[in-house]
Amino acid sequence: MRTPDIPQFTLYGELAPINSAEFLHIELIETRSRMYDWHIASHTHQGLFQIVFLLGGQVKARIDSATWDCTGPTVITIHPSVVHGFEFSKEAHGFVLTMDQSLLFGTKATQHDDIFSDLFLEPLAIDLSAAPEIRQRIESLLGHLMAEFARPLDGHALMLDWLARSVLLLLLRQHTDYRSANISGRDSFETFSRFRALVEAHYQEQWSVAQYAHQLHIAEIRLNRLCLKLGGKTAFDMAQHRLMLEARRKLTYVPASVSSIAYELGFQDPAYFSRAFKRHTGMTPKQFRQQSVSAEP
Repeated sequence: MRTPDIPQFTLYGELAPINSAEFLHIELIETRSRMYDWHIASHTHQGLFQIVFLLGGQVKARIDSATWDCTGPTVITIHPSVVHGFEFSKEAHGFVLTMDQSLLFGTKATQHDDIFSDLFLEPLAIDLSAAPEIRQRIESLLGHLMAEFARPLDGHALMLDWLARSVLLLLLRQHTDYRSANISGRDSFETFSRFRALVEAHYQEQWSVAQYAHQLHIAEIRLNRLCLKLGGKTAFDMAQHRLMLEARRKLTYVPASVSSIAYELGFQDPAYFSRAFKRHTGMTPKQFRQQSVSAEP
């Protein structure tokens, strides 16, 4: 039961009930906080999940009985039942996204949306300072979300839904990566991340596992164990997966011969490329290309 002396708002300072089962709202941190001299008193939101994207500045967040001192870029997730309040610095900036629970977990939710529950099982403070690419993509999506929210056009509700889910998925990836690092050990996770970066840089050169291990200064057996533990595949399979992903893209979008694509991907023998591709996908490059063409509208 909610504590009687803790106010419950739709949006902070607003008592009017929401009039939509698909309620979604986004605003700048500074828009509402400046109205209250950067002080947001403790409160809750009935049925509304809230995410604070602090991109710069500081906040002292009161989360239930705890106090968090956070510096941007940090994302704070809040379940409807969590009592929370904020003391923002005057230079604080970012976004506040508020979503009705039915959007995430109700009848409109898809079979995959239970993955978002990991973001709200408990309040989280997700640091984005070590993930500039994720931070940039999230900030860009939030900007698009703000623009769509301010100027409804055809498909408005659907666009808001897509953009919001895209933000949540990127946030979930970052949280999952951070959790994997804690479970596996920071050194192991960093080595695995370096391996993935090396694969991205050298998959077309078709490096051997030994070459990747040498570049990482670890034994092949340790590299394979790391890949199996954190990626679910051997090092060779991960490199092959990336190579064949590129092969599928080129066969779909590049109007070049199968032989040309094989040479571009580092295969000296187009016939060997065809056999490797069939082992990976179950069809020859020619069959895959024909299927891709027939699937186009």
